[in-house]
Amino acid sequence: MIPRVRLALADDIPAIVALAEIVWRAHYPGILSREQIDYMLRRMYSEEVLRSEMEAGGVEYLLAETDRGLSGFAAWSATERAAEFKLHKLYVEVSSQRKGIGAWLIKAVMAGARDRGGRSLILFVNKQNIQALCAYARFGFRHRESVVVEIGSGFVMDDYVLERAL
Repeated sequence: MIPRVRLALADDIPAIVALAEIVWRAHYPGILSREQIDYMLRRMYSEEVLRSEMEAGGVEYLLAETDRGLSGFAAWSATERAAEFKLHKLYVEVSSQRKGIGAWLIKAVMAGARDRGGRSLILFVNKQNIQALCAYARFGFRHRESVVVEIGSGFVMDDYVLERAL
């Protein structure tokens, strides 16, 4: 299944929100509490937040579309470090997982970062998210550091920072 990867537009925001809701509720129970999932979806995936990231925050969203519609998305941007970019989000619709959609999105992000002078790509991943850790390892990401970030309402993100040379 080869997706068409394209830049997301403001009109795509409701579809991104809907897909994030489906993927998070299918994937994160057992890793995060239901309360934290609800909180993070509100905090990171409201239409207002996505619009702000796209318009003012310098975050680029890419969509992967197949004949079945929206199958996944990624969000990425430059960091404050020279030649470093960050993959903020990468989610694939549950029935489309393990079919190469995530790989197409990662490759598109890496190509975009390289085109902008990037030499490294980082991402944060929950320490308990074994499926994602294994997938990122297959793409050459390596452990850089461990972080615990307070995100409000008593919740934290207990993550590994992974890095890959471009």
